[in-house]
Amino acid sequence: MTVVVTGATGRTGGRVASAARAAGLTVRAASRATGFDWRDRSTWAGTLRGATAAYLAFPTDVGSPEAAPAVGDIAREAVFLGVRRLVLLSARGEERARPAEEALRGSGADWTIVRAAWFTQNFSEGPLAEELRLSGGLVFPAAERLREPFVDVRDVADVVVAALTSGDRYARREIDVTGPRLVAWGEAVAEIAAVTGRALSYRTVPAREYRERLVRSGVPDEEADFLVELFEELLDGRNAQLTDGVRRALDREPRDFAAYVKEAAAAGTWG
Repeated sequence: MTVVVTGATGRTGGRVASAARAAGLTVRAASRATGFDWRDRSTWAGTLRGATAAYLAFPTDVGSPEAAPAVGDIAREAVFLGVRRLVLLSARGEERARPAEEALRGSGADWTIVRAAWFTQNFSEGPLAEELRLSGGLVFPAAERLREPFVDVRDVADVVVAALTSGDRYARREIDVTGPRLVAWGEAVAEIAAVTGRALSYRTVPAREYRERLVRSGVPDEEADFLVELFEELLDGRNAQLTDGVRRALDREPRDFAAYVKEAAAAGTWG
């Protein structure tokens, strides 16, 4: 099986590529570095032709206005070229993601939708990790006691590969994935502080105030507006339920947040 992995240099795509190779699949990395561009459909056919399956992860956010038409178009292109097995990474609880999901369903593909909310790796990769390293704390528009089922990206990747390699078992199905327990945002930072020995703090701010922090850090106004609206939608407790998606797909429990923190701290992530 040859699987196209979009965003192969990104947070999820890189791990999907690694998990797919470990499962014995041939990976065709699809990123701008390899000549693939989600916004340039002339780059799609050369990437898809001859592949067996594809993992689709739209850049920025699957709920952005441009995601649905792009997902629908690339899925139809894939089916036309004989690539019928498609797995889309979507967002749990995000109403804006529904049009992209519907576009995939209507493409004629043998689709699977994997939905995840916040990743554990949000604390160790990207702007939140940088803030924890440099400022001694985290400011974010999530209530301190808001509980989330943080899921390890490696579990997401393993579920994607399971969906690709299990025949028709997951064709035309959705899989919601979570971690094994709910962790409040303040608790998450406290767990990192306890393991690292650093005095890390957590402070919640209104989403509109957080927008100003985004703009000051260089995020364009339009993107900052989208993110704030997204945070206002998602950070209301709607995802504070666990699922058995990881256990059903992988026949094991998902990785726990505490184990992730120990591993990341040992690697010097927040040093």
